[in-house]
Amino acid sequence: MTTENRGLARIGVLVPYTNTNLEPDLMRMRVPGTTLHAQRMGGYDADEIPGSDQMAGLGASDISHDLRMIAGVRPDIVLYGCTSATLTHGPTFDTKLAKSIADTCQAKCVTAAGALVAALQALGVQRIGFSSPYLDEINQQAVRFLESNGIGTIRCADIDRTLGNYGQGELTPAEIHDLALRADHKQAEAIVLSCTDMRSVEVVAEIEVALGKPVVTSNQAMMFCVMRALGLSRHSALPGRLFECL
Repeated sequence: MTTENRGLARIGVLVPYTNTNLEPDLMRMRVPGTTLHAQRMGGYDADEIPGSDQMAGLGASDISHDLRMIAGVRPDIVLYGCTSATLTHGPTFDTKLAKSIADTCQAKCVTAAGALVAALQALGVQRIGFSSPYLDEINQQAVRFLESNGIGTIRCADIDRTLGNYGQGELTPAEIHDLALRADHKQAEAIVLSCTDMRSVEVVAEIEVALGKPVVTSNQAMMFCVMRALGLSRHSALPGRLFECL
């Protein structure tokens, strides 16, 4: 009888409750021997268009119950799995939230927004093409968030239509591929695909071949930060040049 090793690391994941793609992406990239444990977060109206106020409200919402639940598995690291919820507040808020989660759960913590910055810094990138399914107001906040961390945005592309919470998760990999290409610019050193509910991980390799430059997604960046923080080894299911930095 063969038994699976489950003792390498426990990864806690805080997921917005309408998000359908973060957990599958993390499972796809998971290092064998690690386990994923998710707690879904509320704090927003699923039927409203996810604008700046709604996402900022999610970031500022009370997650004390969610932290108690995720702390129950004694995680080694906790992921805050919504990019726009903290970038709408800025880098100081993002850093403080990560520290609060880490202190409460007695674990390391990575936020999606912070992971994008860490990934781009690991790649040595200072100029990017940025793309997302967000409203323009959030895109502009994202540009300022990255700029405050020394990363300039050369071109910003959005999906050209207003998407609800479920609509973001329903974008196809082909649509995301096209979105990435529209964000490209000859001066951009990498392409960022921001949003934990976009199916970006599936097309990272194709986009990198098409553009000849690295692609960084919210979920991929979080897994990179998990592996770096916990000293986990690379494996064959990791998409993109980013993981060459481990």
